[in-house]
Amino acid sequence: MNMKYVIVYWSRYGNNKRIAGALAEQLKGKGETQVFTTDEANPTALPSADVYVFSAPTEAFNIQKNMRTFLKQLQGMDGKKYGIINTHGMKKNWLPKMEKILSKKNMEKIAGVDFQVTSKDEKTGNPLLVDWEGRLKEFAGKL
Repeated sequence: MNMKYVIVYWSRYGNNKRIAGALAEQLKGKGETQVFTTDEANPTALPSADVYVFSAPTEAFNIQKNMRTFLKQLQGMDGKKYGIINTHGMKKNWLPKMEKILSKKNMEKIAGVDFQVTSKDEKTGNPLLVDWEGRLKEFAGKL
């Protein structure tokens, strides 16, 4: 079955952009994927998809404001399936906050993953910690 995916992300430092791009690449073999920033997508008229993925960082101890607003403005998502991604610099992720907003839209969660970021990983020079690609691949497999 050829699946349709819509990925919506918000990124300040490029981590969520990198994750969204890598996820789109991993989903290529499963079907068609469209990627949008929260500024490019219309929360009241998202393209039709089998699965929606929302990716956002934590800022000021909450889901980043643009994404939080975007999720709250979603319309017509009853019964739609979704996956969520959160990047954060703390030990605590904010996936439950995203889930709470989306449950009010009567959406069905099928996967969630969080990535802790640092200012820079010593081994890779990448702020995304080691094996983020493996964890993203596992997440993609659930979609």
